[in-house]
Amino acid sequence: MNEKKVEGFRGELRELHEAICSECGNMTKVPFKPDGIRPIYCKECFKIRRAKKY
Repeated sequence: MNEKKVEGFRGELRELHEAICSECGNMTKVPFKPDGIRPIYCKECFKIRRAKKY
């Protein structure tokens, strides 16, 4: 998987890890290493799920 470092909270560098969205199947990048157990959501699917929750 391709990893990239980006500036995170408080200015520290964080690695981005590629993952597949559990909802739509699109490739996305997340600032943590996926464990394969918990679902991963792309930005668009995360917004939709969050809106439904509240």
